[in-house]
Order: sequence, then C-alpha cells, then structure tokens
Amino acid sequence: MSTDIKPTTSFWVISVIGLLWNLIGANQYIQQAYKTDSFKSMYTPEQLETISNMPTWATAAFAIAVFGGVLGCILLLLRKKLAKLFFQISLLGIIVQMIYNFFIAKITEVYGPGAVIMPLLILVIGYYLVSFSKQADRSHLLS
Repeated sequence: MSTDIKPTTSFWVISVIGLLWNLIGANQYIQQAYKTDSFKSMYTPEQLETISNMPTWATAAFAIAVFGGVLGCILLLLRKKLAKLFFQISLLGIIVQMIYNFFIAKITEVYGPGAVIMPLLILVIGYYLVSFSKQADRSHLLS
C-alpha cells in the first residue's frame, strides 16, 4: 500500500511531541554519559554514586531506549514502517532499564517513593508510541 492517505493533524502533533520527548531523554543520556555540571547539580552525592555504579548493560539499555525512540519518531515523521521496529527496540530498552532501576539498583531506596512516577510515565509513553506506530501502519499511513 502507498501512503496516499493523508495523516490527521493529531498524527503530526503526536509524532512531533514524541520526538521532543525522546530528544529530552537523549539529552539526559548525554548529560549523564559526560557527567556535565548541570547533570551533577540535579542529584545528591548518594544519587550520583548510584548512577556512577550503573553497569554497562543498564547504561546501554538507557541509550537504546532514548536513541531508539528518537529514530522511531523521525521515521514516523517520514511515514516509514521501520518506525515500529525502532519503537519496539526502544520499549525493550526501557523495560531492561526499569528492571535494573527497580529490582537491582532499588532506586526508590535512594530517590524515595516519588522515583516511581517518571519511570512509569516513560514506560507508558514508550508503550503508547509502539501502539501508535502500529495503528498508523494499520491505517496505511506508513510505507
């Protein structure tokens, strides 16, 4: 099928918001990877130690989650079916990262119970973008 069907305004709005959301995540990853001063100023010494002790595989999951999401959104804006795959890879990265955060690092012990809100939001948005891209494909908006 071709992409002769015109996407709705909501398709474009959701795609752009998804891109902005994932770019914020990519920025957070880059700041964490380079240990910028602005990054370090957001955390307590105990929290920074927890972040510094993150194993390579968990850091890789973080990178896969955010950069997979960025690529997925770019592909969605280009109306390419490959967006679905990148959102699925991104969601897998999110899940691996959350397993580390909650069950291995036990971030709620370091960050408090409020640390659950943002990771859950990330998970929900990641799942939504997978579902959204699948729906866009079923609606013949992607080629």
